[in-house]
Amino acid sequence: MAKPEINIPADLAETLVDPRAYGDGRIHETYTWLRSHRPLAVAEPEGFDPFWVVTRHADILDISRQNDLFHNGDRATTIVGKEGDARVRQMTGGSPHLVRSLVQMDAPDHPKYRALTQAWFMPQNIRKLEDRIRQIARASVERMAATGGECDFVTEVALHYPLHVIMEILGVPEVDEPRMLMLTQELFGASDPDLGRKPSQAADQMDAAMGMIQQVIGDFYQYFGKISADRRAVPTDDLATVIANAKLDDKPISELEAMSYYMIVATAGHDTTSSSTAGALWGLAENPDQLAWVKQDPARIPGLIDEAIRWSTPVKTFMRSATADAEVAGQPIAKGDWLMLCYASGNRDEAVFEDAQAFRADRRPNKQLAFGYGAHLCLGQHLAKMEMRILYEELLPRLKSVTLNGDPRLSQAVFVSGLKSLPIRFEMA
Repeated sequence: MAKPEINIPADLAETLVDPRAYGDGRIHETYTWLRSHRPLAVAEPEGFDPFWVVTRHADILDISRQNDLFHNGDRATTIVGKEGDARVRQMTGGSPHLVRSLVQMDAPDHPKYRALTQAWFMPQNIRKLEDRIRQIARASVERMAATGGECDFVTEVALHYPLHVIMEILGVPEVDEPRMLMLTQELFGASDPDLGRKPSQAADQMDAAMGMIQQVIGDFYQYFGKISADRRAVPTDDLATVIANAKLDDKPISELEAMSYYMIVATAGHDTTSSSTAGALWGLAENPDQLAWVKQDPARIPGLIDEAIRWSTPVKTFMRSATADAEVAGQPIAKGDWLMLCYASGNRDEAVFEDAQAFRADRRPNKQLAFGYGAHLCLGQHLAKMEMRILYEELLPRLKSVTLNGDPRLSQAVFVSGLKSLPIRFEMA
C-alpha cells in the first residue's frame, strides 16, 4: 500500500503562519484543501521547525482527549519561528513561555491551578450573575440604539459588553477597562497593523517585535501587581482576591503564575466572547432569513450562539507536542513532534457539519469545538454562552432589521483572531 503524502505544499504551509491570511479569509481556502487532500500532514514554512497540521474535527478531538500523550507546556503553545523561540528561551532561562498560565500547563500542575478558580465559572455560580449581566446587556443595547441606525457593532457593543462583565468579576475598576482592552488587543493583535503596539526603532526586526511583546506583558504585570498587593491587604469577594491569595500545597503561588492567571482571565475572558458576539450579528446581517427565524422564538437563541461560536472560532490554533511515539488517524507521530490543532478548520469539517461554510442558526446538532476539548476545555465557556444569550435576548426583540454598511474586517493573527470592525445599518423597534 502506498504511504500517504505527509508534506504540505510550500505555499499553503506559508499561509498557515501568515497572520494576513487569517485576516482576509484565505486561511479557510487552505483548510478546505488540506481537509480534502492532506488532513494530517507536515508543514515546513521557512524559519519554522516542522509541525503537523491537524485539520479534521475527529483528529483534533482525538489529540485533545489524550492530555498525557500530547502536552501543552513542553514547547511553545502558539506557533513561533525558530528565532523567536530561541529569543524567548534566552530571556526565560530555557522556558519556551513568557507567561505560565493554564494554557501553558500540563498535569499535575494544570488541574491544581485550574481548581483555584473553577468554581467561579460553574453554571450554578454564574447563574447568580445573570441579573447584573442583563443590566449590562440592556445598557449595551441602549448604546447601540442611541447611534441612530448606523454604527460599528464591534466598537460600540461587542468589545465593551463582555469586557465590562469579566472586569466586574475580576475586580478591575470600570475606569481601567479601556486600558485592559488596549493591552488585550496589543497582546492578541500584536501582528495586526491596527491593533498591535507600534514597535521600537530597533535595528533588528525580531528585537523590536520581542521587545514590544515584553512591554505589553510588563504593563499587565505592573497593573495586576498593584491589584494583587491590594487584595492581599484588603480581601474582597472578587476573583482577583482569589488569585492574590491562592495557595497550593500550603504555599502561595509564584508571582509569575499569579500574574499569568490575571492575564488569561483579563484577556481571554472577554476577547473571544467579543469576537463571537460580533460574529453572530455578522451572520444575521448577511442572512435575514436567519434573523427572522430566530426572532420568532427566543428559545432559538442558544442555537444562534452555538453557530456564531462555530462560525467565528476566535481561537484559531493551539500547539501540542508528543511526549512519546504515537499514532493519529493511522499516521505515526514521533516523540517530540509539534502539532498545530486548527480549530477553525475542525469547525468547518464537511464530515461533521452539513453546508459547513454557511451560517445556520438552526444547525442541529452543532458539535463545535471552539472551546477546545479534554482537560483544557475553556474554563469560561458557560459564562461566554450566557453573556451572548442574554445580550441577544435583549437585542433581538427590538431589532427589526440589520444589514452590512461596509466590509467587515478581521484581525491579522494566527492564534486569536476575530472581527475588528463590523459596520452595520439597522432599524430598532
